[in-house]
Amino acid sequence: MGRGGRIRRAERIVSGREDVTEPDSRHRSAFRALAREHTITRSKGAIMKKILAALLYSGCALGWAQTAEELLNDSKNTENVTTFGMGYDLKMYSPLKQINKSNARRLVPIWSFSLANDMGEHSQPTIYNGVMYVVNGNWTFAIDVATGRQIWRTPVQYERGALRVATSGALMRGPATIYEGKLFRQTVDAHVLALDMKTGKEIWKQKYAEWKEGYKGVIAPLIANGVLISGMAGGDSTTRGFVEAYDPQTGKQLWRRYTIPAPGEPGSETWPNQTKPDAWKYGGGATWQYASYDPQLDLVYIGTGNAEPYNPTFRDGADCLYTASTLALRPKTGEMVWYYQSVPNDSFDFDATAESLLAELRVDGQMRRVLINAHKNGFLYVLDRTNGKPIAANPYVKVNWATHIDLKTGRPVLTDLLERAMKGETVNVFPSRGTNATLIAFNPKTG
Repeated sequence: MGRGGRIRRAERIVSGREDVTEPDSRHRSAFRALAREHTITRSKGAIMKKILAALLYSGCALGWAQTAEELLNDSKNTENVTTFGMGYDLKMYSPLKQINKSNARRLVPIWSFSLANDMGEHSQPTIYNGVMYVVNGNWTFAIDVATGRQIWRTPVQYERGALRVATSGALMRGPATIYEGKLFRQTVDAHVLALDMKTGKEIWKQKYAEWKEGYKGVIAPLIANGVLISGMAGGDSTTRGFVEAYDPQTGKQLWRRYTIPAPGEPGSETWPNQTKPDAWKYGGGATWQYASYDPQLDLVYIGTGNAEPYNPTFRDGADCLYTASTLALRPKTGEMVWYYQSVPNDSFDFDATAESLLAELRVDGQMRRVLINAHKNGFLYVLDRTNGKPIAANPYVKVNWATHIDLKTGRPVLTDLLERAMKGETVNVFPSRGTNATLIAFNPKTG
């Protein structure tokens, strides 16, 4: 955790030479050219001032300001990792071949770094211009990739008592999100905030829900079309799920889309509002996993969690939209363009929060834009991502709660398992988890 000294809110290592950032390869040539243009007759002080000014300018203008184009091209740029999954499509694919299965066993550590966290790590690092950004429940770090040297660290100042109600502690399920010199993240006490990438200092912070009511923050926000998209967790704690958007520069909330419709809203007819008029207020549908983005369609894809309570008798066996669904939203407005509910009346905590991997596949001789989900319910889904229509759905593990997915209706064809369970019989449900927070990958060269 650095080399001594007290932990401050935004702590930089400034001992010895460690407060000086060496220019990366993009800046070294400019640095040397600038130095050569001065003759020996110029004063050393004037030369150094000009060099330092050039370095600071190049660092601010290039080293810390991520553009929308860089985020869009993350899958093509092997020098940086600016988005989760190495691209908006969440393919988790890299074209690099230097490290492979034949030589991976010969890798040895060059440096190690303690993340000062006893709650587990679940976040992919973000890497930009030689700096690795890491988030966990307690800290945000900037680390020199070449040496493992800490550049800065900022503690998470969550409200006292928040960990007592967090079902998975302060575990972060997503990496740092970076854009235009800012780092964005959530905190366990239901805040979303922005830090200065260069210093770790807080720029803005917004509380989006009350953690005392069961809400929490565990996921990585997403930049889509210049908007910061952020979800929530805590769907198992009688909360009402939502997705929302912020202005990344100011932190101003732009919109909020609830995943549980209020009475009178589209989809509310699928809730037992007549017999249980308050069911929508605590219906679940958390958005606790990663989102993907198609910039050509300008659609954000995010999954929702199970309906609450678990016991379907308290929901009268209703479909309960938009729980256990994949949603396609406009990032600027929050408009829902389409949805697909994979598990109506989710009675087994199956959710539909698996990442929405985007790919192009040949289907019946034609290339189609598809969305692929490997859900907890044991089925791997291929949807047309322009309209949400199912193209294929097949089990990838043992499944006994449904026989198959009817592609005409999109609904699962149930076995008698749920009916037997509701009569009081003890049953074994397969799968207990097909996937949960486990990720899939897609090789675009092989399909």
